[in-house]
Amino acid sequence: MCPPAPTPKRTSRAPALMLLALAAPLWAQTSPQTTLDWHHLGGYSIEQGLAAPAGGRVDAVWFAGTQLLARTASGQIFQTADFETWQAVKAAEPKFTVTYATRLPEPGATARSLPADSGHIYALGNNLYRSEDGGVSWQNLTAFEGRSVVGGGLTGVAVSALDPQHLAVSNRYGVWHSTDGGLSWAGLNDTLPNLPVNALLAPAEGATLPRIEAPDGWAQLSPARDRWLLQNDAAASDQADRSRYGALLKAEITAAGARGENVYAGSSDGRIWFSRDGGATFSESARLLAAGRVERFFVDPDAPRIALAAAGGRVLQTANGGLFWNDITGNLPEARVHGVSADREGSAVYVATDQGLFWARADLNAATPPAAWTALSAGLPTPRAVDVRLENNNNQLFAALEGYGVYAVPAPHRAHVWRVVNAADLSQRAAAPGSLLSIQGGKVQSARAGDLTFPVLAAALSGSQIQVPFEATGTALALNMESDSRRVTLGFPLKTLSPAIFIGSDGAPVLVDADTGLTLDAANTAHSGARIQVLMTGLGKVRPEWPTGVPAPPANPPAVAAGVQAFLDGTAITVTRATLAPGYVGCYLVEVEIPAIVNAGPAELYITTEGERSNKVTIHLER
Repeated sequence: MCPPAPTPKRTSRAPALMLLALAAPLWAQTSPQTTLDWHHLGGYSIEQGLAAPAGGRVDAVWFAGTQLLARTASGQIFQTADFETWQAVKAAEPKFTVTYATRLPEPGATARSLPADSGHIYALGNNLYRSEDGGVSWQNLTAFEGRSVVGGGLTGVAVSALDPQHLAVSNRYGVWHSTDGGLSWAGLNDTLPNLPVNALLAPAEGATLPRIEAPDGWAQLSPARDRWLLQNDAAASDQADRSRYGALLKAEITAAGARGENVYAGSSDGRIWFSRDGGATFSESARLLAAGRVERFFVDPDAPRIALAAAGGRVLQTANGGLFWNDITGNLPEARVHGVSADREGSAVYVATDQGLFWARADLNAATPPAAWTALSAGLPTPRAVDVRLENNNNQLFAALEGYGVYAVPAPHRAHVWRVVNAADLSQRAAAPGSLLSIQGGKVQSARAGDLTFPVLAAALSGSQIQVPFEATGTALALNMESDSRRVTLGFPLKTLSPAIFIGSDGAPVLVDADTGLTLDAANTAHSGARIQVLMTGLGKVRPEWPTGVPAPPANPPAVAAGVQAFLDGTAITVTRATLAPGYVGCYLVEVEIPAIVNAGPAELYITTEGERSNKVTIHLER
């Protein structure tokens, strides 16, 4: 972020404390031999229109005194005593008795008798039922307006021996309980590590964080980033493509990947096909013996003849569009490989396996020998990983763990590859005079371009931050940098103006309420008529001129020389000021005014200056 960061007070100084917190992950990137600074995204639950947020399948639930225990589909047992938090335990699971009922309330339902409630029998189906007369008549305990408020597929029911009005059920959507005999239900899934993630999907347009494929559709992070929101739209995943290719190839297609006209399809028995005409026709690849179920493809976006496949316990690579595949499994532990991602230019491959996450260096442009893999799962709560994905110009690594959801970390291979990116959003947008650049991959001691000196504002082994001199001109610059052990020259494009809004490590923009000094998010929304401060870089020269590398003054900071406009959902809004951010180097503060009449909910905000547009970010509004 913007160094240095003085102790904040209010209004224009308010971003300082927030910047210290958000900047930390940038410098926490470490070598792959050490524990990475993983952070959790989105919690364990999915909002999908039930009585409360749902989780993944739970196969059994039972009471033990004042505690409730649940066994998830992965076989783990968790326990809660306060019905808010769960902890993993080892416990003996009681046997459940299937009983006789005069009739069942719905086809396929099963009846159970419970020692804690000998006066009733219960039936599990798409709803929970209770009978007082041996099944002659049934009371539906979970239906409302024709549907189950806890979802279908019930797998277990329990009644507390201490309170017969306290019920609990398990189903394909998690754990639920009622303290009034079934009149109302609450979910217990927010803190139960049981998120059902099948795969990581590409971010939505304009977003930086991936979506997840869940059993009932795909989901994206909620505005508050504390849970996931189900979208019920199969278009984000490859399910429809798998079905179509399966019908064409007369095989069970378990994975598909495509870029342009290059399409790859893999089956449950380890066969791989390739297409050069968008999937209209396929040819079968030369088959590798012992390759198992194909679970995922990575297809290079710029060179789709280069692809990787996760097949059984093996990692396969092709550099000729699928005609032949090389086995690069190397020293990877024996375990099923579920996901694969790569950065071809960075010569890095990442895999998700039953034994954890691993990465290796590999030249993907030609047939690659077996790779030497390094483990990355230290610091994560469980080794079993179901998918892995690189995003944000291959600068961030995302991993999906069984039950525990999605985690993110700066991509460790960047610690060894020098690269110039925009400090605000880690993109490769052009720089502008006065803007901040992040140098990934090394500790910069000095930086120059021609006769211009670039101040080094922060430096670590994993990356550094520099400021472009206000005097810089032209359309491109060759940056010459020195570190302890090497000299590096990197070119980057230059524009007079190149605005970018700062994005935190959690994917949220750096927005502050000018009156309260509080960071804005889904929990602390912006209200109509409020003044909002947007932290940016890339707004170019200022008046009066200001020296490069010097923090802006706390009072009367220099103003942006170019005209600045702001847009909320495409409509222009008032910009009350645009200056250097007081106390910071290379950062700008744009203050905007929210209109008196707005629609409540998320809105799209972006900044323009003389035809150059910033990244689009989300701001949460209230009337």
